[in-house]
Amino acid sequence: MTTRMVHLAHERVSVVIDVSGGVPEIVHWGAVLASPSGETLATMIGRPLTYGSLDVVPPLQIVPQHSLGSLARPGVVGHRPGGRDWAPRFVVAEIDATPHTLVTSSRDPIAQLRLDTALEITPSGALHASATITNEGDSRYLLDALSVSLPVPSQARDLTTYSGRWSREASVHRHAITHGAWSSENRTGRTSHEYPPVLWWSESSAREWCGEVWGCHLAWSGNHVLWAEVLPDGRRYAQLGELLLPGEVCLEPGESYSTPVVVGAYSSDGFTPGTWMMHRDARSVDRKHRGNNVGNQNSPSWPSTPVSPPKIRKVLLNTWEATYFDHDIEKLKALADSSADIGIERFVLDDGWFGSRRNDRSGLGDWVVSRDVYPEGLAPLITHVESLGMDFGIWVEPEMVNLDSEVVRAHPDWVLHARGYETVQARHQVVLDLTNELAYAHVRDQLHGLLRDHRIAFVKWDMNRPLIHASDAEGASGAHRQTRAFYRLLDELRSSFPQVEFESCASGGGRIDHAVLSRAVRVWTSDCNDPLERQHIQRGVGMWVPNEMLGMHVGARRSHTTGRSHRMELRALTAVFGWMGVECDPRSLDDAERTVLRDAIAFHKQHRSWLHTGDAVRFDLDDDTAMAHGVYASDRSEALLAYVQTTSSPWLVAPRWRIPGLDPDRSYSVSHVAMGKMGGIGRTLPEWMNAPIRCTGRELAVVGIQPPSLWPESGVLLHLRS
Repeated sequence: MTTRMVHLAHERVSVVIDVSGGVPEIVHWGAVLASPSGETLATMIGRPLTYGSLDVVPPLQIVPQHSLGSLARPGVVGHRPGGRDWAPRFVVAEIDATPHTLVTSSRDPIAQLRLDTALEITPSGALHASATITNEGDSRYLLDALSVSLPVPSQARDLTTYSGRWSREASVHRHAITHGAWSSENRTGRTSHEYPPVLWWSESSAREWCGEVWGCHLAWSGNHVLWAEVLPDGRRYAQLGELLLPGEVCLEPGESYSTPVVVGAYSSDGFTPGTWMMHRDARSVDRKHRGNNVGNQNSPSWPSTPVSPPKIRKVLLNTWEATYFDHDIEKLKALADSSADIGIERFVLDDGWFGSRRNDRSGLGDWVVSRDVYPEGLAPLITHVESLGMDFGIWVEPEMVNLDSEVVRAHPDWVLHARGYETVQARHQVVLDLTNELAYAHVRDQLHGLLRDHRIAFVKWDMNRPLIHASDAEGASGAHRQTRAFYRLLDELRSSFPQVEFESCASGGGRIDHAVLSRAVRVWTSDCNDPLERQHIQRGVGMWVPNEMLGMHVGARRSHTTGRSHRMELRALTAVFGWMGVECDPRSLDDAERTVLRDAIAFHKQHRSWLHTGDAVRFDLDDDTAMAHGVYASDRSEALLAYVQTTSSPWLVAPRWRIPGLDPDRSYSVSHVAMGKMGGIGRTLPEWMNAPIRCTGRELAVVGIQPPSLWPESGVLLHLRS
């Protein structure tokens, strides 16, 4: 067989693909290769036959084929009635390659299946991969799985993964993987708190600023499977795809199924530069041509009209923790007054404004303004908010209903649940069946009327429960189609109201992925506003989502989710880097807290133009009782950095903090941003905290700077300017 190689080139990464084997096989994804010779490269990487193995070396393709002898997890799993055509073997039929894209179409004339694949190096340097399978036969094909596999080289010895729960999302885990497989399966019907669809392979020596890393993310907001494996022959790969529940995809003749897009990010310089590639890809609004013109017309990941970033990400107050279900209009006006006084720019009214929703047991799904609590409607409150110079936002949860609601009483068959079984509730709510066209039209029209009849600039779109036993009226699993219907509903409303900004929330961080971020301008990172927890949560989620898309809020003095109390200084420092907001009640602040928060909001506004376009950075410290992170301006002219002492240090004096990644030859003024009173155990402060000093970027990277000796659960901000 003649080897044919295709090279997808970028200034930061090269991807070389062998297209001679029926399905594309990535033979190099990593450091830049100038102009690789296909014949030479094939000779260099050719694997010998060994005793005890097959007479061929099966390729590790982006959709592995069992029929070729691959021991990798098959990329296509399915069959026709009677178990036929369960292991297809594809032969390449068409290849369309450009310097940045590769589209192939392969067929199995025996199984009567067509497999289309699409690979692209995007302008950010990210690798996008997807696949589509089409039934070209005359009988039904029952598809159980279609996944995309990305091979990595043998030096990728470590695996970084995530776990979590409500109010403690994105815990980071790293371990060596020398044999066998690691797997994560999500069946919640949303991206999930527990197992977000992201993993990183890396060299064992890789850190934030050194070593090779390969990140993989599935851009999908529903059920998913992640798989990482070391094969017996030593080859390594990651496989990502939607987790299809039994019977969810039955392809009739002529029908197709497409995978979500898998986003890959490579860096030769460590995890922090690797995350920049993920961030730049999430920021890009130019997804239409990627999802459609690269050969995958049916990919659910990208909408036909991707969201555009807001010109200004306004500092907002969300009323939930300040008022909960207490919707007394005079109290809300007073809350708005106090919010405007500290510099808030947007007032977001949370749960409880509609129907019979006086608590969480009733009214969900009836999206009409409650005349019991708003006898004159929302107009007086909106007018008052606008008179203070703020705009108005509102909370909705369109995919859920209470059994005690007008919509369920009128249409009990609109609940997405298996008939004849007792409904499993969560937060006293069940799921509205958006796969039912009548139910879909009902909720769409109610939301359309809400946005049409009110001056609403922002919608917090929540989803407070997973999908359990989610069956449609015919008894078939509806999780896959429900996720697609959610995309459709949000896309329709965005099309009708392009001026409205939408936030994705799912009990906090349960729906955070690049697919939803192509539709929403913001995600609610977590229901936990404890700043100590948030330091860890934001660091984890920030490995695939840029800061400006993460809602970072100043919570109450005593956290509503952990019971811990923290000074305003740490609460404000933790929120200032992202899309800043306030969740606490400004009316309850003492004078010192109010001053610190007002100053922090003003500081954030002063610098957000570059904070929201710069590169998020994280640092390896020699003291694991502290954390350090921040943002570099994209031109490296400025930086804002935080050093946080999370618990007591084993040393009286902290080790020096080295700060790589700035312009090595540029001189920077390093100054302390005073944010209220700082607590510490030091008798004196480092000199740079008393007066600015000047350092070169090289000195900061090589020598570093001395942090102060801090009390646990406190921190400092550094401002660097060239």
